[in-house]
Amino acid sequence: MDAGCQWEREYAILLAIISLEVAGNIMDELNQVMRVRREKLGKLREQGLDPYPNKYQANAFAARLLSKYDSIETGEHVEDRKFRLAGRIMSKRGHGKASFGHLMDRTGRIQFYARKDVLGDDLYELYKELDIGDIVALEGIVFKTRTGEVTLRVEGLTLLSKSLRPLPEKWHGLTDVETRYRQRYADLIINPQVREVFRKRVAIIKEIRSFLDEKDFLEVETPILQSIAGGAAARPFITHHNALSMDLYLRVSPELYLKRLIVGGFDRVYEINRNFRNEGIDLNHNPEFTLLEVYQAFTNCEGVMDLCERLIVSVAEKVCGSLSFETGNGVIDLTPPFERMSIEQAIIKYLGTDFTAPELKDRVRDKIEGELTQDQLKMLIFEELVEEHLIQPVFITDYPASLCPLAKAKADDPATAERFELYFNAMEIANAYSELNNPVLQKEHFEEQIRQATPKEEYTPAVDRDYVRALEYGMPPAGGLGIGIDRLVMLLTGCRSIREVILFPHMRSETF
Repeated sequence: MDAGCQWEREYAILLAIISLEVAGNIMDELNQVMRVRREKLGKLREQGLDPYPNKYQANAFAARLLSKYDSIETGEHVEDRKFRLAGRIMSKRGHGKASFGHLMDRTGRIQFYARKDVLGDDLYELYKELDIGDIVALEGIVFKTRTGEVTLRVEGLTLLSKSLRPLPEKWHGLTDVETRYRQRYADLIINPQVREVFRKRVAIIKEIRSFLDEKDFLEVETPILQSIAGGAAARPFITHHNALSMDLYLRVSPELYLKRLIVGGFDRVYEINRNFRNEGIDLNHNPEFTLLEVYQAFTNCEGVMDLCERLIVSVAEKVCGSLSFETGNGVIDLTPPFERMSIEQAIIKYLGTDFTAPELKDRVRDKIEGELTQDQLKMLIFEELVEEHLIQPVFITDYPASLCPLAKAKADDPATAERFELYFNAMEIANAYSELNNPVLQKEHFEEQIRQATPKEEYTPAVDRDYVRALEYGMPPAGGLGIGIDRLVMLLTGCRSIREVILFPHMRSETF
């Protein structure tokens, strides 16, 4: 071993030792703080105080008080009304007979001011023993300090929940992403921008519902447990129903059930649903994810393309008030109309040559498993080499019919499916096509799909014969659309990982 390599190895060992020592010191300090807090809890109970009372009714919220009384004069007191707020203590400063702090409720933070001569000896002693993180009720009047901050002068105090664990920011901030995702509850306490992401997620889903409801779509529910994992080519999660003595699958897609409803006479249906795919985890994928699926009778791929564009533009305008969004790939502009191009046009535009060029196959050779058809090679080149260039919104069209078993082929080009996918920010956001409604052809496609499928452990694809039977009753021409809610939220909130927009993303098991 040369001197350079030995030095690097010794330096790495030294850093590891230091990291372990620092982590050990932090854990020792944390354990000490928790011991002190548990002692405080014991003292409260000895004094006959309940540190976890059942109920408290607030009559005011931080953000509303700040807004309502922002215009009062410096030093002015609002004496005509007492307010009761409930929330978490986020700061305390000051000593002796007076102290300032901040209380956080679901609307935001407000400063409070506690004085011994106002609270009295007993309540002020209780106040001094409170820790950052404790959940309390404060009662008092509003005034504006000399520095111009709307503040609650505390005249009453109730401890609602004793915090036994210090908030993460005391330990250098909650910045480790794995810790943030695993302890989302702490992440939400410390990071207001995270709370805002999830408020916006709720608003996005609410606006999607409003948009579709106004256009006479019916929101429905379809099974999560399915006897056949159909509607998408994906590896399912398998479970077992004891009473029926049969294996079931968590759905990979609601598609086939929603199209059964089209057969049954519901011409416009949608579902915002949880789907489950037993596959990889990365910046754009989580094994449990939220999908919007929409089906409309008497239309086609072109019709749902227009619906998709109008839906996304409407949601962006109403929830975010803008059609421009800053991302890691630059500014994305959702101003309609979105660009449209075929897969082959996209390959030529971004790679400078047709997909049959030998050099393109060489660039994806490490992704090739077994023999590929020309259609499979085209899709592989598109996914591996072109998708990363699709930053601005674009509808990609003309997918190979051989790879779209649930889609109609073009009447004038049987080798091409009436299908599109919407891309922006280098991600697929939506997928749609003219629905195949020929039961004979659909059954043949299912059987061909099974013949070409690669066995994946214990799961073997099967023909959904009941769905074929439904088509035999007759399904009107229809267009179907799926939009990835998580990915749409990523764009509209500026998040770069799907885990940032899922409250509790899946993680490896934690060792306690």
